[in-house]
Order: sequence, then structure tokens, then C-alpha cells
Amino acid sequence: MSEVVLELNEVAIYQKDNLVLSEVNLTINKGEFVYLIGKTGSGKSSFMKTLYGDLPLTKGEGKIVDYDLKTLKEKDIPYLRRKLGIVFQDFKLLPDRSINDNLLFVLKATGWKEKPKMTAKINEVLDKVGMKTKGFKFPHELSGGEQQRVAIARALLNDPELILADEPTGNLDPQTSVEVMKVLQEINKSGRTILMATHDYALLLKYPSKTLKCDGSKVFEVVQKSV
Repeated sequence: MSEVVLELNEVAIYQKDNLVLSEVNLTINKGEFVYLIGKTGSGKSSFMKTLYGDLPLTKGEGKIVDYDLKTLKEKDIPYLRRKLGIVFQDFKLLPDRSINDNLLFVLKATGWKEKPKMTAKINEVLDKVGMKTKGFKFPHELSGGEQQRVAIARALLNDPELILADEPTGNLDPQTSVEVMKVLQEINKSGRTILMATHDYALLLKYPSKTLKCDGSKVFEVVQKSV
């Protein structure tokens, strides 16, 4: 019995009053790696925002990591986000503190209390992304690829059931994109589910996986042509 992490039925996604996507039906099971592709403006970001509670779900049925998106209350959103790891295109690291303190900030904000446990967790996630020795550095002292690795480490802090990566390689050069992708692949192999929005088709060819496409206000699965 595969475990469903995300299920949407007849969902419509709105950005204010504009219908962005309609009749969205999809299921993502635990352990899958799924791409979300589509042109800029096709609704990928609005789709992602609906999943982590930034945009309300008003039409259709949606469940994500056991939360009902339709009845999601403002006060539930932080708890939902603890079960999700979110990786943004622009890293969103706090510039005024070290990498360790960036991660500590997240742990404190999500209710961790014991210092030794927090330190151990920070070391563990930085180790997973190959950044264990860089914790004392500040974001501006790291390359873009390193900053994105830290952002992925941050997404892993609360052992998320689903990682939402929104254009995680969007600001990176091709070589660095591949490095970041390898990190995501490793995390997926360890059993984590990943939904990654991207317009980097080279990565799709290099690391083929289930692919959903946003186009013409619909989301549908596309079969990748093997080269």
C-alpha cells in the first residue's frame, strides 16, 4: 500500500481573482521524485504556493501530508510547513547571521528547545548536503551553489514528509545545478518525496523522473522522450 503524500481532486488555483489552473487532479506517493515544468507564468509558483498554504484552496479537494488544504486555518500553516521542506530559488538565507545560526533560527521558530539536540541536527543536515565545514560562514561568503545546499539543509531540519523545491537551480550555472541536483537525488534515495518546479530541461534529460506540466491552465503528466 503506497502512502499518498499529496492528492488533489478537481482543484482550481487562483491568484487573487484570476484563475491560474483548473481541474487539477494528481497524486504523489511517498518516495517519488516529481518534476513540475511549464513556461514562466504558467502557474508553477501559484501551484507551489497553494501547497504550502500561501494561497488558499477555494475550489476542489486537496490533501497534503495529512492536512486538508481546503479547511486549512491560518494557525495550522506553521505546522503544515514543518512537515514540508521548502526550497526557494533565491535561497532566502538571513544575511546577518552565520549558516549555523540561520539553521538554529529555524529550529527555534519551529519549537525546538534543547541546545545539544539542535546542534546535532544542524550538523546532520549540513553533512547531508556536503556543507558540514561551512557552518561558521555567512551567506555572502558562500557561492550560489553552496547557499542553495544550505537552503536544502534548512528544508531537511524537521524531517519533512515532502520537499517542495521551487526552481532550486534557477539562479545557478549548469555545473552547479547538476551538483545541487545530485544532492536532491541523494535525499530522494533516502526515501524523501520531492516535488520540484523547474524550467531546466537539461536536468530532466539527465535525471528523468515523473513529470507534470503546467500549460493552458491545466496540469498533466507528460512522458519524457528518451534521447
